[in-house]
Amino acid sequence: MLAVGSAYGTSLETRFGTLEMQGDLPAKDAVGQLYDELDFQQATQSYLWALPIVAFAEWQQVHEKTFGARSGDLVIYNSYEDKLGILTANATTPYILSFIDLKETGPLVIDLPAGPTAGGIGDFWQRSVIDLGQTGPDQGKGGKYLLLPPGEEAPEDAEAKGYYPVKASTMNVMVGFRVLDPDPARGKALVDAFKLYSYAQRAEPPATRQITPGGKHWYGGQPRGLAYWERLHAILQDEPVAERDRFYMAMLASLGIEKGQPFAPGERQRTFLEEGAQAGELIAKANSFAKRFPQSRYWPDRGWDLVLNIADPSQRVAYFDQLWERTAWYYEAVTNTKGMISKTPGLGQTYLGAYADQAGDWLDGGKAYKLHVPANVPARQFWSMTVYDTDTRCLIDNPQRKADLSSRQNLAKNADGSVDLYFGPEAPKGFENNWVQTVSGRHWFSYFRLYAPTEAYFDKSWKLNDINRLD
Repeated sequence: MLAVGSAYGTSLETRFGTLEMQGDLPAKDAVGQLYDELDFQQATQSYLWALPIVAFAEWQQVHEKTFGARSGDLVIYNSYEDKLGILTANATTPYILSFIDLKETGPLVIDLPAGPTAGGIGDFWQRSVIDLGQTGPDQGKGGKYLLLPPGEEAPEDAEAKGYYPVKASTMNVMVGFRVLDPDPARGKALVDAFKLYSYAQRAEPPATRQITPGGKHWYGGQPRGLAYWERLHAILQDEPVAERDRFYMAMLASLGIEKGQPFAPGERQRTFLEEGAQAGELIAKANSFAKRFPQSRYWPDRGWDLVLNIADPSQRVAYFDQLWERTAWYYEAVTNTKGMISKTPGLGQTYLGAYADQAGDWLDGGKAYKLHVPANVPARQFWSMTVYDTDTRCLIDNPQRKADLSSRQNLAKNADGSVDLYFGPEAPKGFENNWVQTVSGRHWFSYFRLYAPTEAYFDKSWKLNDINRLD
């Protein structure tokens, strides 16, 4: 900060421009300049803070308005087209999801069948309430979970009757799981056996309604511009305010967004909301695609990052909540469970992300790349490599209609058991099965997933190569 001029009439060169001063005070005409900067900063920080709840609220709206799904209905995402709107979806296994408004249902029973599933219940800040399936208390053996709205207690005999009682911290929740059985018939049987119903209906549970997206065009990520704030305002009306969020609620109040009040920001406030959303998303991109978290680089000599840097699904560590780690994950992805950060060999999943090639350049859809995957990938169930568009953070929308390569596919292998994967606008001759088509004019990034990672992953004795540009 540089002061220029006399002791009484000076100007300061600041990050946000020249500020006229009167001695040690801002000139009267400069006060508005300072408030403009304050409100822009408040909007930018509020955008970053709200990413997880806005994503779930938008996706919930898609369920209701686009798919016609009511609270408690199951939406089954199976095909490539179905999953195109999900942030960083796994293209290999189906997703089965339901958004539930506990104001409507009251205590909710989640009846999970026995079998190879992985999933969980998440609140609308995308904190895990509890895992379901192999990493949940049922350990893949199935069971009945009793989900309680905020402030409600479980019946005294709930555990004796075989329920796993769990308390939600928000009124809206997401229940979802993936079927890990590769056999489609067995997978369908698991989905058909899954039930959601109000605890009050336990004597005669109604059938759980199933819906598929049916090829509809949709997008479940955060909207841009003023629509972002409209979605945030709407969901805040339904949810309790946590103690950790009260200062952010104060920032929003300065911008015309308050709980219990209509969405009616003035013209000046709308300007800063729109500018804050734009700046916030640019910062979110840097925070996700060029991570600066300590230890996020999994192998020091490779370009692969741990995508999920949240230490616990509660997002809480000893002296703070992981705001920036949360921001990174929920800009590029959705949901979190303990199974997704499992440190137990042979259990759960792990996610490695690559956003640049071996030279550190962004991955370009108009160029050709190769990834050499060494033999003996440490995944007890399977591994997959998935390509995403950086702007949408969804599966790449290419003419090939394919976004992933995995150990469940018929890939050409090298003599030593290793596999070479290819990415670019044109298929490499002889390796068409090992190729994902990228789109010229758009950037992409990738996740390498290991399902049930084994010891060689955790002790780092197995290493994944960098993505190498070929032209």
